[in-house]
Amino acid sequence: MRFMMLTIQKTRVEARTDAEAVATLTTFTRELQRAGVLLAPGRLHPPSTGARLSLSNGKPKVSDGPFAEANEVIGGYWLIQVKSKEEAIAWASRCPASDHDVIEIRQVQGFGQVWELADLP
Repeated sequence: MRFMMLTIQKTRVEARTDAEAVATLTTFTRELQRAGVLLAPGRLHPPSTGARLSLSNGKPKVSDGPFAEANEVIGGYWLIQVKSKEEAIAWASRCPASDHDVIEIRQVQGFGQVWELADLP
């Protein structure tokens, strides 16, 4: 089973960049890799460098970051392959997140769970 572990910061601060925080997250990522469960890690650039697209009446509207209405920021992710949701939770509980950060764990659906590949254009 594939799971995405998302790091969500509850404050409006930019992504953690201090050397100690980066080192602890790197160590955690290497643990996932050594255990053979890591498929892909990623650290996201701060929201101030991003854009958000929303649709209104079928028309796209693009807003450049930062996003004043956002009170949570996704800082990064780990895509892992494990045997169960419980195993994903066990790995997430070892993540060296900061106080008030949230690690959201979501199972990744395969295309077959949503639609058949034959239905794709």
